[in-house]
Amino acid sequence: MTSPVRLGILAAIIALVLDQASKLWLLYVFDLGRKGLVSVTPFFDLVLAWNTGISYGWFSDQGPVGQAIMLAFKAVAIVALAIWMARSTTKVATIGLGLIIGGAIGNAIDRLAYGAVVDFALFHAAIAGKTYSWYVFNLADTAIVVGVALLLYDSFFGAPAAKAP
Repeated sequence: MTSPVRLGILAAIIALVLDQASKLWLLYVFDLGRKGLVSVTPFFDLVLAWNTGISYGWFSDQGPVGQAIMLAFKAVAIVALAIWMARSTTKVATIGLGLIIGGAIGNAIDRLAYGAVVDFALFHAAIAGKTYSWYVFNLADTAIVVGVALLLYDSFFGAPAAKAP
């Protein structure tokens, strides 16, 4: 039987590898930066966006000192999540924490390598002649969102002991 911690570590590794591989492929093989906006479906486009801020581009004008503070905060958060994951008793919570950790590390690698997070996925909908767009995101962001959803699921439907970090 696989221990929950191993599943969390595996989830983190898979999220990190898929995130970084997709970004490297889009940047250096597909050359998304040169191609600009690429329509994939009527509701999904690939577009290169460099996010120097945090979620939804908040704090994007903080400069190098702000970037360093953000990376330090992210490192502390990853360590705290790893401790929580090591103490977790359910597979769902452990996998969720692993996905969050993998996504956070993937975006941190971008900040160190490029000074910004590489975002590329854009969903949109045209309604009554007006286009509504979601924010541009990447696979690390998706892993974080799925990880949070798994933690919420575990919080509501998991064993009572799993609710304490």
